[in-house]
Amino acid sequence: MEPDARTIVVVEDHVATRRFLADNLAADGFAPIVAGSAKEGLELITRWLPDGAIIDLGLPDRDGLDLLRELRISGDVDPGFPVVILSGRATEVDRLRGFDRGCDDYVVKPFSYVELRARLTALLRRAGAGPRRGRLRVGTLELDPLAHTVSVAGHPVALSKKEFALLRLLATDPRRVFTREELLEEVWGYADPRSVATRTVDSHASRLRSKLNCGRQLFVLNVWGVGYRLIDGGPAGSGPC
Repeated sequence: MEPDARTIVVVEDHVATRRFLADNLAADGFAPIVAGSAKEGLELITRWLPDGAIIDLGLPDRDGLDLLRELRISGDVDPGFPVVILSGRATEVDRLRGFDRGCDDYVVKPFSYVELRARLTALLRRAGAGPRRGRLRVGTLELDPLAHTVSVAGHPVALSKKEFALLRLLATDPRRVFTREELLEEVWGYADPRSVATRTVDSHASRLRSKLNCGRQLFVLNVWGVGYRLIDGGPAGSGPC
């Protein structure tokens, strides 16, 4: 196995299928880690921060859709973390529910391993080509998605999970204004954010702005009536955060 092999967590309770996937992924240069339950899968994903995951829906302890939703709203993994659903549920409604909960692709059993590998590779390539991987910088603000650390002008800043997830999403494209609906969907996991009446985005953004305001630098900008974006905070302040 290559030292820089992509790590894939396989969450599948069927032993033969789990072994088949692990053996073939390893043979193709991946580094598979296997789990037989939703609880174990969640622990592995949040502990190892892998490159992607393949998740079955019919798990013994919880539905795979619940696991997927928790991953998307927890703030413990990158919002762009690639997830492929692998399930025997083949109806259009089942697929729709999978995408509503945040999967990136949906493969129906019985499946072709060659097709599954091609879809997974495409997702990993897109995720790896984007700005989400590695450290993110906006002026003197630096965010490390893997280490879950944030600093301004070299001074560490302590954030809650949701504040970190909000900042991480904004930092993926500092030139873009993210609408409140986009933030509710990506950070808080609402399937239909337009139907939700809440001030949670504004309250979290306000606290985040305050915590990042080292030396009176402004990073989180409220675009009135639209949403939020990041801007370069300007010259570094002299005091600690």
